Amino acid sequence: MKYIDYQERTQQGTFNFPIAFYHQTPHSPRYHMQYHWHTHYELIRIISGTFQLNLENNTRLYYPQDVIFISSGMLHGGTPHDCIYECIVFDLQILLKDNHACSRLIRDIIDHKITVHTQLSDKSESILPIVENLCDALSGKKNGYEFMVQGYLYHLLGTIINQHLYDETKQDNVLTERLASIKNVLAYISENYSHNISLESLSRIAGMNPKYFCRYFRSMTERTPIDYLNYYRIECACEMLSTKDMPVKEVAISCGFNDESYFIKTFSKYKGVTPKQFMKLHF
Repeated sequence: MKYIDYQERTQQGTFNFPIAFYHQTPHSPRYHMQYHWHTHYELIRIISGTFQLNLENNTRLYYPQDVIFISSGMLHGGTPHDCIYECIVFDLQILLKDNHACSRLIRDIIDHKITVHTQLSDKSESILPIVENLCDALSGKKNGYEFMVQGYLYHLLGTIINQHLYDETKQDNVLTERLASIKNVLAYISENYSHNISLESLSRIAGMNPKYFCRYFRSMTERTPIDYLNYYRIECACEMLSTKDMPVKEVAISCGFNDESYFIKTFSKYKGVTPKQFMKLHF
């Protein structure tokens, strides 16, 4: 299912407690992590199976007991393989409220002056127990869990700083500009997927010629732009089919497919079942 959006706009948690927790299994509606980015930070804990993460322009396979830290603004998406994993999406600003002792270091992370290492658990034995406690507190939601969650987040950041699990950030202006162009393309797709979209229009938005754009986009997402557009449309179709009482033809049109038979063929390609079979599995 569609993992929120290319630019995730959904509020995580509540206004006063902007921290959300997701326990993902192969039966979860958001099991496959769509390529996206958001202004929040994210922790991913792998419980079983493997998880292939595409982060910015790097791809890596993660294993049980791995802990992944994703900074704000980073393009990322993941493919789980027989995997159970947990995600914590949070606004780091919550740790700045009425706290002056730690504000400088937290602000350095928020301002990207330092970049926390993506894989934390392979460099410190202290990280996994903290994240396990954090996940337990968020999943249990027992009285006082909000205090415990913030305490574990402070403990996590303190351990990261203490054990120097971060790098001083050096800006690559060319890479930053190219990533920004890809974000513009993803935002355009998320807002216009129901309309006709051509490779030429996407390459113009990216400010690249079509051939180079295809190569660069594929290096980032492991899909061609049109393949990714169709994949995104099918993810949107899955969301409609599982949450709304709509005929298959209407869903197809709403997701940018003018031909119902082509929609069914494309849906089966990505999901392994027809739209009607998918509906039976989710109702």
